[in-house]
Amino acid sequence: MADATYDAVVIGAGHNGLAAALHMASRGMSVALFEAADTVGGAIRTEEITLPGFRHDLFAMNLSLFAGSPFAAEHGETLAAHGLAYAPASDCFASAFADGSFLGVSTDVETNVARIAQKSPADADAWQRLSEGFAADAPHLFAVLGTPMRRRAVAGLLWRTVRAKGWGWTLETMRLLASSPRDFLDATFEHPDVKALLAPWAMHLDFPPDAAGGALFPYLEAMADQAFGMVVGKGGADVVPRALAGAVRAAGGAIHTASPVAEIVREGGRAAGVRLAGGEVVAARRVVASVTPSGLLRLLGGSTGDAATDRRLTAFRHGPGTMMIHIAATSLPDWRAGDDLKRFAYVHLAPSLATLSRAYAEAMAGCLPAEPAIVVGQPTAIDPSRAPHGRHVLWLQVRVVPGTVRGDALDAVRPGAWADIKEAMADRVVDIVERYAPGFATTILARTVMAPDDLERMNRNLVGGDSLGGSHHLFQNFLFRPAIGMADHATPVAGLFMVGASTWPGAGAGAGSGYMVGRRLAGR
Repeated sequence: MADATYDAVVIGAGHNGLAAALHMASRGMSVALFEAADTVGGAIRTEEITLPGFRHDLFAMNLSLFAGSPFAAEHGETLAAHGLAYAPASDCFASAFADGSFLGVSTDVETNVARIAQKSPADADAWQRLSEGFAADAPHLFAVLGTPMRRRAVAGLLWRTVRAKGWGWTLETMRLLASSPRDFLDATFEHPDVKALLAPWAMHLDFPPDAAGGALFPYLEAMADQAFGMVVGKGGADVVPRALAGAVRAAGGAIHTASPVAEIVREGGRAAGVRLAGGEVVAARRVVASVTPSGLLRLLGGSTGDAATDRRLTAFRHGPGTMMIHIAATSLPDWRAGDDLKRFAYVHLAPSLATLSRAYAEAMAGCLPAEPAIVVGQPTAIDPSRAPHGRHVLWLQVRVVPGTVRGDALDAVRPGAWADIKEAMADRVVDIVERYAPGFATTILARTVMAPDDLERMNRNLVGGDSLGGSHHLFQNFLFRPAIGMADHATPVAGLFMVGASTWPGAGAGAGSGYMVGRRLAGR
C-alpha cells in the first residue's frame, strides 16, 4: 500500500462523485478522486461534436434539479466563485399536437391556466387547484427525495409529515407515490392533450403511462417548473462539473482524470483503497464508488462478500436505451403551432398516452418504435452563446429505444448493429419533427447521432444506453434502490459506499446521493 492514506477515495468524477468529494474536502477531509475519462462530468458533458462553435450537451441538459438541490443551497456560493452560472428559462416545456396546437408550462400561472382553458375549462380549474396546493405541499414532497433511506431518517420524515400535514394528506401522498401516470392524470384531468402534456415526464424515468409508481415526477416537474422555472448551464451543462472540480481542488482535494480504477482493495473485510489500471495502489480509510451495480461487482472481483446482495445486484434491471441526435441548425424549428413554441426549453413530441404506451412496448420488445417519444431541446432559445450568432443547436433525445435491436415496428429497417442502423432511425426522427415543423430538415447544417452503444462507450455507467442508472419502477426504487440492504448507500464491504443514479434518489442532476454520502462520512 502507498505510504499516505486518504480519508476518502472517490471513484468516478460525475456530478455525484464530485459533490461527495467537495463536501468532504470542505470539512477538512483528505480526498482523492479518480476518473477513467479524460475529463470530469460523467453524464453532464458539453462538446462541439457537429461543427466548430456549436456547443452541445451530450447527455443531460436540464440542470434545475441541481440548481434547486440542498447541495447547491450549501455550496452554491463556492461554486459560483468557480464559474457556475445558469441561463434561466421562464418557458419551460411544452407538447405539440397533430392539429397544430400546443400546451406549455411557463412560470406564469395565469398564462398556463388560460392555455389549458382553451382545451378544457374543467382542467383549467384542476390546474389552478394543483397550483394553489403546491406551495404548501412541495417542502414535504421534496423532503422525501432528500431523505436518506435509513430507518431512523425515514421514520423521522414520516413523523414530521404526519405532524405537519395529518394522516389524510400523508396517505394521499403515499397513494400518489404508488400510482401510475395514467391513474393520476385520469383522476385529475379530462382532456387527452392536458394528460399528454405531463405524461412524457414519466418516460424520462422509465415509466410508461400504466407503470405503477410513475405519477409523482410529472406532477413535481410541472409544478416546480411553474413555480421556479427551468435552468440550463450558461455556455453548456459542463459549467457544473467544471465548477465542482475547481472547488474540489481549491478545498485541497486531488482529481486525477484518465486514471481508471481496476479494483477496490480490501483488507480484513474493509475497503482499504483502490488499485489503478496502471498498478498503483492508493490507500484510503473509505471508498466512494459512483458506479452501477455491475460496475461495483466488477471492481470487487465479482462479489461483495454477501451472496444475497450479489444476487440482488446481478438482478438489477437497467432501463431502455436512449438515442441522442445533436443538430447544428440555421434556425429553430418553424413550429406549426406558432412562434411561441420557439421560446420553450423542451418541446415533447409525444401526442398521446397511447403513443407513449406503444413506443415503450415496442422498445421493450427489442423493436425500433414506429413513433418514439421525442424530446426537442432548444437550448439556444435560452442561451444563444452556445452557437455562432444567428445559429442554433438542437438537442434531440429519443425515449425510448432498445439497447439491442431485434426488429422494427415499421418493418422498414433491417435489425442489426446500431452502427449500421442509427442514421436510418435518425431519419425517422427527423421526419417526425418535420410533421410538427415543416421545413425542419432544410435547416440542418450538421448532425451527430449517438446510439445506445455509443452512449455506453462514452460512459460505462450508461449501460445499454440507459441514461437513468437503472429502472425506477417500484421494485427498484426507494428502499429497494439499488438493492435491499443498500438503499442507505452502504455496502456489505465496511468502509465502501455507492453513489450515482443507480442509488437513491436515482437519476437526474440533483447530486442527492453524493451529498448524502458526503455528509454521512464528514459527520455533518
